[in-house]
Amino acid sequence: MRSGSAFKDTDSATLFRMLLATAVDGILVIDERGELLIYNDACEKLFGYTPQEVIGQNIRMLMPEPYRHEHDGYLKAYRDTGEKKIIGIGREVKALRKDGSEFPVYLSVGEGQLDERRVFVGIVHDITVRREATRRLQETQAELVHMSRFNEMGQMTSSLAHELNQPLAAIMNYLSAAGRTLAKLDAPEAARARDLMQKASDQSARAGQIIRHLRDFVEKRDHNRREENLNLLVEEAVEFALLGSDDLDVHVDIELEDGLPAVFADRIQIQQVILNLARNAVEAMQDCPLRRLSVTTSHLDDGFIRTSIADTGPGLASEVAENLFQPFITTKEKGMGIGLSICWSIVDAHGGELWAEKNEAGGTSFHFRLPSTPD
Repeated sequence: MRSGSAFKDTDSATLFRMLLATAVDGILVIDERGELLIYNDACEKLFGYTPQEVIGQNIRMLMPEPYRHEHDGYLKAYRDTGEKKIIGIGREVKALRKDGSEFPVYLSVGEGQLDERRVFVGIVHDITVRREATRRLQETQAELVHMSRFNEMGQMTSSLAHELNQPLAAIMNYLSAAGRTLAKLDAPEAARARDLMQKASDQSARAGQIIRHLRDFVEKRDHNRREENLNLLVEEAVEFALLGSDDLDVHVDIELEDGLPAVFADRIQIQQVILNLARNAVEAMQDCPLRRLSVTTSHLDDGFIRTSIADTGPGLASEVAENLFQPFITTKEKGMGIGLSICWSIVDAHGGELWAEKNEAGGTSFHFRLPSTPD
């Protein structure tokens, strides 16, 4: 397909210069030997070299290893065989600045004719910001997964501690009663048995003390709370929740109220709540013909900020809805039933509330509200 233009040939040179000067991405043109013929203003900002420093030089000077060592070989192989390994293909590579620092770019290479010479045109797009965003996304996701596991362990520890305290207390009572019974006997074996029972009772008491200390640690540990932008937390957490769900074709509506005051919160914990609720919503819709996830934030009159996550899934069964936030209540075949309980505990610890409602058109909406920080 040939390119079209509404400009006259006499305007082409002016238009070409304007395109080079105004392009946001770097534009490079090299000949078959790899020598730079054109180097636009955006390239100067990217690489730090002036045009006078690079024109006529081999483009290898803008490449770190191993690209620098391999580049001439690519050009020679293309001249000899005509096999295109880079031409017409965009890919991510590393580039080299004048100061010696490397940075990631997306490089697209095309082939053309200039003054009857075969030339190669490279479009260089700096993806440093995108790479950094991806890195932060991966780090935060790893933190969320870690916090999720820690919270689940903590909730289970607290629940198990509560359950284990009762049989431990019963064991101590039985041992005490047996000791009193043996005290009435004068046989030498009775004294030995009383001694063993006292030791068993002491160890039971020690076990109960360990469990109580462990539960206190889980329930009273310090949190990293500070002023946070709730809208930003929502955006990041929903993005994480949707990872791997492309094949479900979920339509996502996100409406975040502008100008919300900050909330005083533990970023990871609140994102864990949002992530858990959003993932639950996506999973609930996987067998539904209509899959729509709606996420909103709003500033309430009482100073709280509400976040709502709604789905078009099958809704909650009445027997589940009554005990939804209790530990070990689950609607999933392989679920442990502690996710929503953890969410409720996190929101409650932040001075907020978490609740669920049936949608009139079907599906479920989860809402939680957090107090905003004073102006």
